[in-house]
Amino acid sequence: MPLWARPMEEPLDPIMPDPRGRPLEILRSVFGYPSFRPCQEEIIARVLKGGDAFVLMPTGGGKSLCYQIPALIRPGAAVVVSPLISLMKDQVDALKACGVRAACYNSSLERAEAGRVLARLHSGELDLLYMAPERLMTPAFLERLKTVPLALFAIDEAHCISQWGHDFRPEYRSLGKLRALFPGVPLLALTATAEPHTRSDIIERLGLRHAGSFVTGFDRPNIRYTVTQKAKAFAQLQEFIEKRPGSPGIVYCLSRSRVDEVAARLVEAGYNAAPYHAGLSDGDRRKAQEGFLRDDIRIIVATVAFGMGIDKPNIRYVVHYDIPKNIESYYQETGRAGRDGLAAEAMLLLGYGDVAVARGIIEKAQNPVQKRIELHKLGAMVGFAEAQSCRRRILLGYFGEKRDGDCRNCDVCLDPPVLTDVTEDARKALSCVYRVEQRFGMAHVVDVLRGSKKERVLNLGHEALSTYGIGAHRSREYWMGLLRHLVHRGFLEQDVGSYSVLRLTPSSLPLLKGEETLAMAEPKAGPAAAPRSSSRRKAGDIDCDHELFEVLKALRKKLADREGVPPFVIFSDLSLAEMAAHLPLDSVNFRGIHGVGDHKLESYGPLFIQEIRRYARLKKCKGVEGE
Repeated sequence: MPLWARPMEEPLDPIMPDPRGRPLEILRSVFGYPSFRPCQEEIIARVLKGGDAFVLMPTGGGKSLCYQIPALIRPGAAVVVSPLISLMKDQVDALKACGVRAACYNSSLERAEAGRVLARLHSGELDLLYMAPERLMTPAFLERLKTVPLALFAIDEAHCISQWGHDFRPEYRSLGKLRALFPGVPLLALTATAEPHTRSDIIERLGLRHAGSFVTGFDRPNIRYTVTQKAKAFAQLQEFIEKRPGSPGIVYCLSRSRVDEVAARLVEAGYNAAPYHAGLSDGDRRKAQEGFLRDDIRIIVATVAFGMGIDKPNIRYVVHYDIPKNIESYYQETGRAGRDGLAAEAMLLLGYGDVAVARGIIEKAQNPVQKRIELHKLGAMVGFAEAQSCRRRILLGYFGEKRDGDCRNCDVCLDPPVLTDVTEDARKALSCVYRVEQRFGMAHVVDVLRGSKKERVLNLGHEALSTYGIGAHRSREYWMGLLRHLVHRGFLEQDVGSYSVLRLTPSSLPLLKGEETLAMAEPKAGPAAAPRSSSRRKAGDIDCDHELFEVLKALRKKLADREGVPPFVIFSDLSLAEMAAHLPLDSVNFRGIHGVGDHKLESYGPLFIQEIRRYARLKKCKGVEGE
């Protein structure tokens, strides 16, 4: 996994006194985690010294701790910018459950409650304050912040600031003023989805040119990726869900009408499902989301309006009923599955009618630059879905991360296609990209290879090139597939910032010289086969007593309902699985469970230990009799 950090170009303040304990102690005592994940410790150390940071980590990779721990050490309050009220509430609830002084300040608060939050801010009683960008950047609130000590600013979902990002939000643009307005306060930008152009844009717009940049990789090895040709879509969805009874999942659709249709059919078929899209009332959306978070609803059928940064860790699958408009959305949406590290699945139904619908939506855009960017991204998404090579390698390659070897946890790896040697054709394609001076996109390169007499080819004089017509014996679809394969494998790159032109990479030289060979899958006829069950990979699974696991889930749900919070705020599925695997019968052993910090040990430990003891006695477990 690639792991790098760019050093600051300006000196940092000397490390400040640590009145609340060192970061590792806080990680263990407050959050209940035994050790840091890659880059977390380096980022925290940098912020503690007063430095800025750009942080790119996969969903579930631990971005929040990178600013939450410094917020508990540095004096003053940390201001966290978040795009959604529901996300703020989830994060604040989770922090409060760990004993952290956190609050949100947004339009959902009554006047009296909003006043109490501000009073706590001014009296130094808050460690973290979550806000939306438009409220933070009002002149009145910025003046208010100048009167209170600030630990740091954290910009969550930072890709929203970039026009290259898949979820650009104009209100994020004003955040670029923070670096100049508060020059002495550390600023972190955090995201899980940013390809190279988006990263550069975030850094530029937030004034983070001297920040440390930390990229921990995009891989989520516990998620299995599967793409299936859409045939009888609802029957395919129902068959998929039937094999995962009781598991929480999300089904994404491209339109509101499709959401309503699929949700209604699921309910009619007896599933505990609900729709979610922007056309519903605020109350209906809130009811659906809270029901899902609290495990009262098992399946949410939604448009992309649902789920940015959703903190529910036990989502076991994400189904894309229709193809997403870009790989960033696909990656972010599939990343909502398996945040607890246990095995999860992502299935995409590929229908070419859906591709046409997505293209039609994009074509309606008024901004020609945005339209060009989005059409390029849709093309990359279709290329991913059509590919017959390791999907994880393609996904990671899109974000600039090269993977050595196939993943063995996607449909292509688990049911390998027939490979054919395409070395000579690959060399022809690479040569053609070079002959057209690396200034054109896929369509034009294919026209030259196939000897097209299109006016543009002739006007440019490309019929005189040595590569003109050398691929006339192959179909247009074949050459487009081969060029996408060369992009996926890192021999070519597409410059989205320059009309998606193809350029050679250093990796292409050995292939051009004949020092390396290349194979490509033959297209499969019909829907993709289901993975062989004997090859199933269970990354992160825990072998535990499932009956006890269900007993503990029931206790967790009871406590969560009583406190008015989602069950995962009490304990994650991973924590319950460890309890059901190790049967901790006293506080010492219970403290060793993942996610059990001091506050949760005191608040919930006795109840869960009592339930485990009761279950153990019932089952007459060894070492329990006579207590």
